[in-house]
Amino acid sequence: MRILAVAWLLAVLLGASANADEAALSFVWRGQVRELPKETLRAACALAVVEVDDPYYRTRKRFRACPLQRVLELGFGDPQVVAGQDLLLRAIDGYTRSVAGDQLLLAGAHLAFEDVDHEAGGFFPIDRRQLDPAPFYLIWEGEGRSDTSAWPWPYQLRAIEIAPFEARFPHTVPEGASAESAEARGYALFRRECFSCHAINGEGGMVGPDLNVPQSITAYRDVEQIRAFVRDPATFRYTTMPSHEHLSEADLDDLIAYLRRMGQLQHDPGGPAH
Repeated sequence: MRILAVAWLLAVLLGASANADEAALSFVWRGQVRELPKETLRAACALAVVEVDDPYYRTRKRFRACPLQRVLELGFGDPQVVAGQDLLLRAIDGYTRSVAGDQLLLAGAHLAFEDVDHEAGGFFPIDRRQLDPAPFYLIWEGEGRSDTSAWPWPYQLRAIEIAPFEARFPHTVPEGASAESAEARGYALFRRECFSCHAINGEGGMVGPDLNVPQSITAYRDVEQIRAFVRDPATFRYTTMPSHEHLSEADLDDLIAYLRRMGQLQHDPGGPAH
């Protein structure tokens, strides 16, 4: 049942309509998928105007939005089911953000339906790619919450899934690494900083390239170049990849250790053996 449900969800995501009025938000838990149309959510939410410091528009923005706790209640029946759980926030473009359920229960999290200042009732184009953020945009009210490395701000949000991370993405785990090792620390960093856009062994985000198959990035990129690119990719090319100047040299050491370890644990779902 779980395989069928996940396959159905992927089909929904890949076939999502560009028409925001026809959009829906999917809630996935224990192999079951519940889909709520945008207008159903709108009617049940009593939207209010929320003003935030937006990290992508880089200015103060006003949105019509619903408290995320209310959205979780509508989708899962009880918002507290996400407490202590790993969640995945999936976007239409392949972005997949791993987040702790406890964070999503904090006050200040809202699901935005539209930009107050957009006369047509939608959103203005966002980020360097100038994408439409519809159908939904997760925003955060409150000082200090515009840091996208610490607070999830997915736009084009299409699904919220309750899923134990290591069970859902087993081939990202650095098997054999001790909990105190550089590889384990690098794994935690990869989950927090990289997983949203990049996959390991075919598991993870689909915005950027897979970092382990068919070859590990450490097999064809100089380590110092990898470190420099992660730190400030805009010095190499025009890209939507954010800088990671907040990472320490020790953080980068751990990330490289993880990538090297995964290079020894390759599992290519698109390879000839599969």
